Amino acid sequence: QVQLVESGGGLVQAGGSLRLSCAASGRTYAMGWFRQAPGKEREFVAAISRSGRLTDYADSVKGRFIISRDNAKNTVYLQMNSLKPEDTAVYQCALDMKATPGRVATEYDFWGQGTQVTVST
Repeated sequence: QVQLVESGGGLVQAGGSLRLSCAASGRTYAMGWFRQAPGKEREFVAAISRSGRLTDYADSVKGRFIISRDNAKNTVYLQMNSLKPEDTAVYQCALDMKATPGRVATEYDFWGQGTQVTVST
């Protein structure tokens, strides 16, 4: 069974940076990052193909966040730069058992435990 283990969440000042990591077990598949703030719907953030050659970003984070992966370590990263208070949310990584990334949460098969990111003013 696939297991996803996240790390890197925490408190950061507005304008700062943070890097999230998600280590996966088993086979390599497309991966995505989602976030959910209190009282709001789950939101797509970024996704990356199995090979790492294709990426996709939500408009709200494009130009600020970078998704990448190291398949030798079976780990996906989310580098978050120029953070804003509205980025505050619980961030989850997810695995989709296919080669290409998607944006719909219900299409993903396995989920990490979630990590809190808080951006202060």
